[in-house]
Amino acid sequence: MTETAELGDFLKARRAALDPADLGLPTGYNQRRVAGLRREELAQLAGISVDYYTRLEQGRARNVSDSVLESLSRALRLHRDEETYLRNLAAPKRKRVARPRVRRIRPELQVMLNAIQTPALIFDRYGDVLAWNSLGSALSLDFAARPASERNIPKMFFLDERARELHPEWETVAKEIVANLRSESGKYPDDPRFAQLVGELSLGSEAFRKLWAKHTVREKAHAWKVVTNPIVGELRLRYETLRLPDDPGQALVIYTAEPGSDSERALRLLASWVADPADA
Repeated sequence: MTETAELGDFLKARRAALDPADLGLPTGYNQRRVAGLRREELAQLAGISVDYYTRLEQGRARNVSDSVLESLSRALRLHRDEETYLRNLAAPKRKRVARPRVRRIRPELQVMLNAIQTPALIFDRYGDVLAWNSLGSALSLDFAARPASERNIPKMFFLDERARELHPEWETVAKEIVANLRSESGKYPDDPRFAQLVGELSLGSEAFRKLWAKHTVREKAHAWKVVTNPIVGELRLRYETLRLPDDPGQALVIYTAEPGSDSERALRLLASWVADPADA
């Protein structure tokens, strides 16, 4: 899909997500047949003509100014990640970060991962898991047992039935993964790998198709996650995502448990099992 088509779909989705009542607009005016705002209502809120906004949704507008993008962001009540996504789609010719030629990590990073005494892994902009420590693999689906082409977080989550057993809050995590993937794809709208990945996920998962169609955008950063580990049971963990300075397309994720909690004790048990599985 082209950047202009993605831009139009994103604007339509965000417009449909707005509640007229929250904006002081009459919900029953002319018997609303669809959710959200009409084009003319949003155009008025953004201070632009209906014709120009229509051309934006139809992919017929070029060189959208910063002032228009700012006005649209305010009118659509976009948060920071959504506004960044809007700008990426509206200005596809601007300079972007070069894509990595080889998807690998520096050996020093693997040494660092091995030294971390809690689950940790490194993934790239597509969600491909590039490296991990032993606890990071033991926490979820065994990365080492998978071919490199299948070590992809969205694919493991939506195409592997075991993911639902591993994640009791599957629906919440699914939304986060899709929102993050859309955020990353917006930074590189001309990258065919994203189109290939989204196509594969759409064909293989109805749940992914429905979530992708919502055009929700949010970068993966930090939150709590509940995981049902097959060895030690349920774990409630906090994850933090840190972008690597040398390659912003790669990120380090570290999982930690609340000190003194059952989850911390379970992590210690998992660590002992990883260190010597024969004694577990």
